[in-house]
Amino acid sequence: MARTEQGGDRAGAFFLATLLLWLVSILFEILFNRRDELVYVIAGCLFFQAANWIVRRCISRDPLFVNTFVSLLHSSTTSASVVYILASQWMKDGSGTMFEHTRLVGGAWPWAYKALCFSCGYFAYDQWDMLQYRLYGGWIPSILVHHLILLLCFTLALYRNVTINYLILTLVCELHSIFLHSRKIRRMVGIRDAESMIVKVEWVLNWGTFFLARLVPHILITAKIIKDSSKFRSGVELPLALFGMAGMNMLNAGLAIDLFGAFRREISPMNSNRRRD
Repeated sequence: MARTEQGGDRAGAFFLATLLLWLVSILFEILFNRRDELVYVIAGCLFFQAANWIVRRCISRDPLFVNTFVSLLHSSTTSASVVYILASQWMKDGSGTMFEHTRLVGGAWPWAYKALCFSCGYFAYDQWDMLQYRLYGGWIPSILVHHLILLLCFTLALYRNVTINYLILTLVCELHSIFLHSRKIRRMVGIRDAESMIVKVEWVLNWGTFFLARLVPHILITAKIIKDSSKFRSGVELPLALFGMAGMNMLNAGLAIDLFGAFRREISPMNSNRRRD
């Protein structure tokens, strides 16, 4: 996330407005429609905001470092919860019924709804933190678009209590996000030697989890949705699922390009030294 000094005012105002509308919507559902289960969304917001304050007070006051550190915390906790949910369900039911259309669309595995609420709260917190400290760049900041798509998909799914398990599957990608955020923190604390074992191992894990936990799962989920498209009830579920996965796959393509560029820049000093030798 790059800080920007100009060109982002209109984008910032738009995304701030959408975030405020989202918050009003969540509070309305909780207070007036008695959707007490959505309190976990607010709990997620408060938990990660509290983590932000603790990091800012105890470790660093740099907004980018604080934001990245809290993002690493979210990726780690979400990955652990998703792995636990999937492993528990796998041991209970096996793969035979676990990935049936009716289970993915109309059901919710134990703890899946709460985990999705908590993660939804994080994305709202992170959107606010990036807007507050202008941790984005460009006229159409991809990171803010990413969070808006996720907030829209997650919130509508939570309201209607549909596709909860599908969305838990998409969160497997947080395993890869752990290494994205750890790489940023590593570079911010000054560990940049391309020859070091830490950097080499990190890049292996970064690329490995990009393919195994992000790219391939999202493609498979998209294929599963298209294959089962005739099984969706008429309504918002199928368009929402296709829209969300199309957005995620496009963002994954952009992330792959950015990741490859970062990889080439980071290993180029190592290649240059080898040529000199």
